[in-house]
Amino acid sequence: MTLSEENYLKAIFNLEEQTHKGVPTNAIAEMMETKASSATDMVKRLSEKELLKYKPYQGTRLTPKGKSHAVKVIRKHRLWETFLVENLDFTWDEVHEVAEQLEHIQSDKLIHQLDKFLGYPKTDPHGDPIPDEEGNIEKIEKKVLAELQQEEEGICVGVDDSSSAFLKYLDKLDISLGNKIKVIEKEAFDNSMVIQVEENTISISSLASKNIYVRKTS
Repeated sequence: MTLSEENYLKAIFNLEEQTHKGVPTNAIAEMMETKASSATDMVKRLSEKELLKYKPYQGTRLTPKGKSHAVKVIRKHRLWETFLVENLDFTWDEVHEVAEQLEHIQSDKLIHQLDKFLGYPKTDPHGDPIPDEEGNIEKIEKKVLAELQQEEEGICVGVDDSSSAFLKYLDKLDISLGNKIKVIEKEAFDNSMVIQVEENTISISSLASKNIYVRKTS
């Protein structure tokens, strides 16, 4: 498997999680930031390796073999992100690019020992579940903050937008995983919010509230 092939498998897996149906080639190309023709060529190559199936007008779906490989890459990525934050003083907005490189290391023993060293973490620094060695992914009960109504509360359990810019924005607001968030006021005009994060009261936009995952507590 080349790095590019692994990256495509991971992208298709993530797109399948969002749509739960066949993934259009254009969506794959957009996620990979490449031309549709390049994505089509890769889809054909991965299909020949029996890692995915493509049907015209129905899109692309990973085979069990392809899904297994994609989950392995995702597992390595999220374990490395966790290691970088917990042991090398990286911040959660810095780890993605480094983990993108480390996720292609092929040593199963190294990843097993890494998981053991970290104490078998269930989630990464962004709140995403870490697959276990068998490829099982524990589903996290969550909803976006934007769905909460006034006076409702939740615990921050993750983010939808894991870009460096958004994570730095959350740092400025002192919003991080595990924080209790209460909706104080919700503006009907644009769905912006006034929220209480632990002891701080702040205003956030509708866009921001759609990218923060919470586990509802009230």
